[in-house]
Amino acid sequence: MKKLTLVFLVLALAVSAEERPAAKYFGGITLVDQNGRSIDLYKDLMADHTVVINSFFASCAGGCPVMSHTLAAAQTKFAERMGKELVIISISVDPATDTPARLRQYAKQVGAKDGWYFLTGTKEQVDFALKKLGQATAVREDHMNIFIVGNERTGLWKKGFALAKPEEIAELVRTVLDDGKTDSR
Repeated sequence: MKKLTLVFLVLALAVSAEERPAAKYFGGITLVDQNGRSIDLYKDLMADHTVVINSFFASCAGGCPVMSHTLAAAQTKFAERMGKELVIISISVDPATDTPARLRQYAKQVGAKDGWYFLTGTKEQVDFALKKLGQATAVREDHMNIFIVGNERTGLWKKGFALAKPEEIAELVRTVLDDGKTDSR
């Protein structure tokens, strides 16, 4: 009897990716990555991953270089998990200027590796995505210096100040990435 109950409990907890809250909330958002590929934000990047999301623009001389440095440090710290368990998503708040070619150049400049996506699209697509993330802005220089870190599998989502020390951001990412694991160290 206990074994049968356990099987039903496991089946009840095993919700398909399409039924998860993030799928319903982020489903249908299509953007373009630095390589010109059409990307479904949820299906291609979020589903079954932990994500670190920020907004930026490539010509920024303020907080964006600091955020990119912090994300580069995180990608190095979690190198063996990048693109498998962990995905970094940087969404441009300046889609008119930040074309895929410009984002590809920026990705190279900041040392982005596989698993770090720079996204753009039409103004309407980008605005819709940023609004869903609580990061919409009318003026590109007013974008938020916040990282959103979410574990889509467990439903744990946190925000962090993107100008914090890289090791503090890495610890935030680790806690979300390892959420639900019995030994998170």
